[in-house]
Amino acid sequence: MRADALKNRGRILEAAESTFASLGLSVPIDVVAERAGVGVGTLYRHFPTKEALFEAIVMTRLDELVHDTKTRIDAADAADALFAFLRRFANEALAKADLFDAMNAAGFDIKSRCAEMVDELKRGIEVLVARADAAGAIRPDITADEVMSLISGTCMAARQSNLDDESCQRMVQIVCDGMRLPESRPLARS
Repeated sequence: MRADALKNRGRILEAAESTFASLGLSVPIDVVAERAGVGVGTLYRHFPTKEALFEAIVMTRLDELVHDTKTRIDAADAADALFAFLRRFANEALAKADLFDAMNAAGFDIKSRCAEMVDELKRGIEVLVARADAAGAIRPDITADEVMSLISGTCMAARQSNLDDESCQRMVQIVCDGMRLPESRPLARS
């Protein structure tokens, strides 16, 4: 893809993500194009259907998370790498929750459409969990599925309780602290 086409694609994805999250998925595609500063034809050349645009948004976010797991694999402190990733994962999940809710409400099945990328993300988390376990930093009975469920559930609970990002991150920290072996947990406050 040419540099200008890549730039347009990025602007379209960014505008679509914020537009769909704030105005819902039924918003006309013209609004997305206008907010991206491109013509409708340019948008359709990149994304021939609205569903293709939805899928590209989700795939872009998942790809960024997968890349993040890969960059943390060789970190000196395996536990810090895992917990830093989980904070980022929670941040992304919370920030994009409105968009994902709107996509689910419109019948877009994220899990089936993006199954391969979700599997790749899970494999990355498995490596981070295995490294932290090998370093003796976390409980040995923790699985990547459990970690993903704990963080996703924490974010869902924070949203349902109308908690802010800071509160959600504190909840994620509680989950991370619970994953640590008892001797490696931070000291209690006095």
